[in-house]
Amino acid sequence: MRPPAIAGACLLLSLLTFFQFPGHTWLQQDSQIYAPILEHLRDPSVLRLDILAQRAHVAYTLYDEIGRALRTATGLPFRDVLALQQIAARAFGIWGLYLMALAMCMSGLRDAAHAKAQGPKAEPDVSPAALALFIAAICCLGAVVAGPSVLTFEYEPTPRAFALPLGLCAAGLTVQRRYLAAGIAAAAALLYHAPTVLPFVAIFAALALWPSNSDNLRRRLWRLAPLAGAVLLVGIAAHFQEGAGEAQTFFARLSPDLEKLQRMRAGYNWISDKTAWPNALLAHYTILSAVLLGACWRLRGHMSIEWRCFALGLPLLGLLSLPASWLLLDHWRWALVPQLQPMRAILFVTLFAQLLSATAGVLAAAHGRALEAAAWLAFAYLPPLQPVLTQPWTPRGAGVTLALALLAWLAVRTGVAGPERGPKRLHPYRPAIMLAMALAAFFVIPGLAGVQNYPKLLTPDVEQLSVWARSSTPKDAVFLFPDFAKTLDPGIFRTEALRAVYVDWKGGGQVNYLGGFAAEWWKRWQQTNQGRFRPRDLPKLAALNIQYVVLRPKDRLRDRQPLFESPTYLVYALP
Repeated sequence: MRPPAIAGACLLLSLLTFFQFPGHTWLQQDSQIYAPILEHLRDPSVLRLDILAQRAHVAYTLYDEIGRALRTATGLPFRDVLALQQIAARAFGIWGLYLMALAMCMSGLRDAAHAKAQGPKAEPDVSPAALALFIAAICCLGAVVAGPSVLTFEYEPTPRAFALPLGLCAAGLTVQRRYLAAGIAAAAALLYHAPTVLPFVAIFAALALWPSNSDNLRRRLWRLAPLAGAVLLVGIAAHFQEGAGEAQTFFARLSPDLEKLQRMRAGYNWISDKTAWPNALLAHYTILSAVLLGACWRLRGHMSIEWRCFALGLPLLGLLSLPASWLLLDHWRWALVPQLQPMRAILFVTLFAQLLSATAGVLAAAHGRALEAAAWLAFAYLPPLQPVLTQPWTPRGAGVTLALALLAWLAVRTGVAGPERGPKRLHPYRPAIMLAMALAAFFVIPGLAGVQNYPKLLTPDVEQLSVWARSSTPKDAVFLFPDFAKTLDPGIFRTEALRAVYVDWKGGGQVNYLGGFAAEWWKRWQQTNQGRFRPRDLPKLAALNIQYVVLRPKDRLRDRQPLFESPTYLVYALP
């Protein structure tokens, strides 16, 4: 396949993952934090009284600068600007998966032992590029990584959603020994979110500096120039960061109060928290690690030294992050650890178990080993259907997994031409049919298996409320949703209406980064008695400079008329 065809296929897969499955979201998770910050940095008069926007934690990333620059250049709102970056980043990540798979497919189709035992004519005639795209298509179905609460393909357009696929692109380029291009991709990922790509950078730097017969020291050091430039650029941007209301603390220990608050609000950072990290979850990663090692052993003859470093090194760093986090955070209480969240690296166990299983299955299918292929392919399709292997399985999910494994085997066999077809055995339409069959999983998993990755939260009611607030209330108005507790409605409203919210649950995610914000957020949460609204509390809320309260219809006030009313919301003005 020609390079333009490969680029088009990666972009097509990216669009399919964005619009079909696993999909994308807006204002459902961390974009509720980043979007108000971007709006406030762009126009300091917007959300001037909102503590979430006042105390930004984007000093050590160019995510905000790039987003604002693109908005100025295109005139598009942040939602569209970030979505375009998300699609582009996913395309690069899929290309990285393709490059890694291609390296093994090209070696696997030249299986020396198979050729020696059965003769050259017994080797399958199939496009290695088509097989690699097939493998990439399986991996970009995504997976939920339980424990640290992350995804292999992030739904929200956050810094991590851009950095992770760019890191995969850097890994793929490194496997192909295109070190300078890999360094540029890793540098771009570093500019977006350094904690996500630190494992990539560590392995890439070791490989780039490893002495070889053809490269002198100067050339090896040159490979790291893009990374050095990225570090310098982030440092300069952090020094001149606009609107930073509170500096992040790195070299300190958590106070008892802050530790208690972080355990309550972000327990996934604490491996000693058995609610977030039960023993069944640790058993799940043990099983995944065994699958990964089995696939590595099966593919050992087709993996270059670069491939082995990433395929084994990244999951190993992910596994080591668990005891490291326990020591540094649970035991030593180091304040930097909740900001880096190192246990998120455990996603590499899931990702590479899926990638290697898919590669082993596809190569087994190409060589005609049906049972082996079905077993490996079933493991490859499991992550999006069964996020935690030690939890109860549903018959429908298990059935869809087996059906997809058989369909994948059939697709690969469709793309393979046997030796009896002569020297020009492979017809151009065979790879196209094979890849078309690979796309069925994007529709089967949400359709037949009923996998729904996220609910629809951006409803007409919340949009109507936001439009009303934006047009009918002062720019510095402060709202409170006192009986919405831990729901996401206040965060959606904040960004859509561009009006301050006194306190909300999702905004408390910044307790990991900013100690002063954490204390203020918790004080406000307690002051407003969140989730237990009582009409007699209205004077108290007015004394906190809250101008409007948003209530559910069940809490309608009998002594006054709402300024706004819908089936979901009632808005009252406070004196």
